[in-house]
Amino acid sequence: MSLLTIIVAALFYFAAVIFLTGVLYRVWLYAKVPAPLKIATTPAPVTRWGVVLRMFREVFFFESLFKSNKLLWILAALFHYGLALVLFRHLRYFLDPVPLVVQLAQPFGKYASFAMIIGLLGLWARRFLIDRVRYITAPSDHLMLALLVLIGLSGALTTFVAHTDIVALKQFTMGLLTFDLKPLPGDPLLVIHLLLVATLMIVFPYSKLLHGVGVFFSPTRNMVDNPREQRHVASWARKLELEEENS
Repeated sequence: MSLLTIIVAALFYFAAVIFLTGVLYRVWLYAKVPAPLKIATTPAPVTRWGVVLRMFREVFFFESLFKSNKLLWILAALFHYGLALVLFRHLRYFLDPVPLVVQLAQPFGKYASFAMIIGLLGLWARRFLIDRVRYITAPSDHLMLALLVLIGLSGALTTFVAHTDIVALKQFTMGLLTFDLKPLPGDPLLVIHLLLVATLMIVFPYSKLLHGVGVFFSPTRNMVDNPREQRHVASWARKLELEEENS
C-alpha cells in the first residue's frame, strides 16, 4: 500500500467525519432557534401543504430568485443543476452494480461540468463587477468560489485531458466504503481533484455553502401565513407566560 493511498484515504475519513458532524451540529442549531414572529414572506401559503409546495419550488427551481433577478437565476441554475448532474454521475464510483439510470446519465454528467464551471465563473464575476455585491463580498466568498472552480476544472481535466484509470479509482472508492483500502491511481490531476474535494467537505459546514441546508429552516419560507387564524407563540415566550401565570 503506497503512502499516497494511505494519506488520501485518511484525509477522506477525516473530512467525512468533519462534514457529517458539522452539518448535523448546524442543523441542530438551526432547529433549536425559535421564530418569535410569523414572518413568512408574502404572498405566502396558508396551509402546511402549501408550505411544502413552496419549499419544493424554492429548492428545486429557485422560485424567488427567478422572480427577482433573471440573470442571477440563470447562473445559479447552471451551477446547481450542473453540479447535481455531475454528482449523480459520480455515483458510479460508489455503487456496484451501477444502476441503469446512472449509466444513462454518464454522457450528460460529463458535459454538465462545463455548465457548472460557467455558472461559477458568472457568479464570481458578479462579485467584482456589481458595486453593491462587491461591497458585501468577504475574502472567504472568493476563496469558496475559487475552491469550487478548481474542483470543477480539475475534474473536467481528468475527464477530457489527462484520463485516469477508472477501474482502479472505483476500487479505491469502494475500498473506502468497506474499509478495505485499494491502491489509488497516482495521476497528479486526480490527486489534486480529490484533495480539493476533501477540503470542500471540511469547510462546508462552516461556510455560506450551508445555505443548501439552511433554506429549510428559513422562517420567511417555512412558516404558514395564518397569524389571524392561529396565534404564534415561540417556546421561550410560552415559558415566560407560564412563569408569569404561576407567579
